[in-house]
This record gives sequence, C-alpha cells and structure tokens, in this order.
Amino acid sequence: MRYVDFGKTGVKVSRLGMGCMRLPSREENGKTVFDEEGSIALIHRAIDLGVNYFDTAPYYCDKLSEVFLGKALASGGRRDRVWISTKNPIENDSGDDYERRLESSLKNLQTGHIDFYHFWSVSLDSFLNKVKAKDGPFSRAQKLKGQGVIRHISFSFHDREQGGNEGERLVEVLKNGEGVLESVLCQYNLLDRGKEPGIALAHEMGLGTAVMGPVGGGRLGAPSAMIQSLIPGKVRSSAEVALRFVLANQNVNLALSGVSTIAQLEENAAVASRADALSPGEIDAIKAALGENERLAGLYCTGCKYCMPCPQNVNIPEIFTIMNYHRVYKITEFAKKSYAEIGTVPWRNYENAAACVNCGACEKKCPQSLPIREQLKETHRVLAG
Repeated sequence: MRYVDFGKTGVKVSRLGMGCMRLPSREENGKTVFDEEGSIALIHRAIDLGVNYFDTAPYYCDKLSEVFLGKALASGGRRDRVWISTKNPIENDSGDDYERRLESSLKNLQTGHIDFYHFWSVSLDSFLNKVKAKDGPFSRAQKLKGQGVIRHISFSFHDREQGGNEGERLVEVLKNGEGVLESVLCQYNLLDRGKEPGIALAHEMGLGTAVMGPVGGGRLGAPSAMIQSLIPGKVRSSAEVALRFVLANQNVNLALSGVSTIAQLEENAAVASRADALSPGEIDAIKAALGENERLAGLYCTGCKYCMPCPQNVNIPEIFTIMNYHRVYKITEFAKKSYAEIGTVPWRNYENAAACVNCGACEKKCPQSLPIREQLKETHRVLAG
C-alpha cells in the first residue's frame, strides 16, 4: 500500500480508504440483514492490506456501520493503527444537538475521539445558514477540537439541488471555512469531473482531499469495453480504470472504496498499491476521450431541464442520463438495473418512459428541438426489453 500526506493535517493516509456504507449483507424474508461477523472480517482484512482510513456515518447500513467498525477496531489494539472518519448530519443549526450526535458516534465507535469529523453532506446554503449559524455547529466543532474530542474538522459536500455550477459552490464553501476546515470529502470520478477546480483549491489550501464514488457508485464497476479502452494495454476491469484515473489526480490524497466482499477489497488494494501512476499523456488522452463522450451525450440531452415538469411525472433528463450509460458509455447492465429501479426506490421516485402519453409538451420547451417522445420510446424498448 502507498501512503501520502493528508494535506497539512500531519497525518499519512493510505491511497485507498475503506468506505463502510456497503458492508456485507443478505436478504431474509424480503429484508436486508447486515452481517456483523462478515463486516468485521472485511475490516480486519483491509487493515492487513495496509488500509488505515475508514469512513462511516451514523445512518449507514441501518445504523449499524459505526457499531460494526467500533467492534472491529476494539479487538487486537487496532484502533491505534487507523484513522476514523465519520459524520454529523447537520439537521439544524444547534450546537447542542451537534454535540449530542457526536456523543452518539463516540459510543457506537467505542472511542474517545474522532480523527476526521465531517459536517455531513453540506451544500453552500446549509453551510452558511446552519453550520456557520451563531453558536452553531461550526463554533462547537472548534471548541470540541480544543478539547481533543475532534482531531480534525472536516466536511463532505453534496449540492445538487440548487441551480448553477456545483463545483463553484464547493469553492465558496472552502473559502468560507478557511482556517478551520482541514479536509474535504466529495464525489469525483470519470463521469463526474465538475468538482476538479474545488479539489485543486482544497489541495492548494492545505486540506486533505478524499474522494468518494471513484467508480461512480457502481456505474464504472460494470463491464464496459469503452471504459477499459481508455488505458492502452491490458486492464482487469472498468473499476481499475476508474480508480487509477482518480488516484492519478495530483490533488487527490485518497479514494474511498465502498466494498462488500474480500475480492472487491483486494482488487482495489492492488490498484492503489501500484507504483506506476498514469502518465500526463495518458491522463490527457482519457480526458479527450471523455470530452468526446460528453459531447455525444449532450446531443441526446444536455440535462437543462427546460422540458420539466412532465404532466405524467416522467423525469425526462434523468431517464436520458440512464440511457446514456448504455448508449454512450456502454455500461448497459448498470443502465438496465437503474431503469428497473424507477418507481421502486426513493431516489427514483418518478415514472418510467412508458408513462409518456405523447402530449408533446416537453418538445415545445426543448431548446435543442430534440425528438423527446421518440427517444423515450427507444429508451423503454432498449432498457426494459
């Protein structure tokens, strides 16, 4: 395993961190049951492979992720060999509530301190109006750091609900937290590169930079000849290409990989341990190829959302994004799985393309004059067929 300085925190972290959001589980009577013994064994194997950064959160794995991690680290003196990263859901602007949630995590993790404690999933709006409220979480975190309960004040970033550029809003959070924030966790991968300027600024400011979703939440782990062709020569999987691309970014310190099996863990650890980083020429070639794919995706839909709302609750931009996983990136298995989730999971709470009644309201509003109705029919035929 290779190790790097985590910004200016004084900590050396493994290039690969373990995300504890997808711990081993099984289905019993239609319910997901998380495997404590398997989870602990997986965490122990990660430590044996040299992983020293473990990321969890209070609500992961039916609220068991912190508990399982705490049990895994309590045995055999493992706590002192690793850095724990967990998160505080900023549900309001109360410093007292923030501290109560911290105390719950300390109990779950069986530890007296959190190494990297994140304001969880902040947007620019929530950071300014909740985190930095008077006598709120921001000031309480600094007080608790002075007491040694928090070692490093961190934040994870998600800001997709507002209009405009998400990457620019990341930059604004960094500027408004300067001098206090010590590390950042955000999504970054081959298909989501919009936060590259923010990651670069964080690195320049001396923050530790951690990336979640290096394989796009599973999208880039699915077989894809197109993805694997981005690196000349033999590669084992699309996931290898995705992880090597992220780790080749000089502004990224570590990549978090959410794994549920020993095999996944060992494959990722082997990639993170490689000494032969991608060359600048290889990175430029990958970016050029991705730029062309992004251009092709834009021909089918730019995601401007002018077509919305649909009277039949068909989320046209999201459906076309799913279709582009198949049509442009050749991640067909993942595209079909995602399409099948529509209307069955909370994050896809809309109708699929079959609900289109051919009213044409969307096409009248589309600035590209796309044949939306025909594309919806094609999408349903290909992904639901």
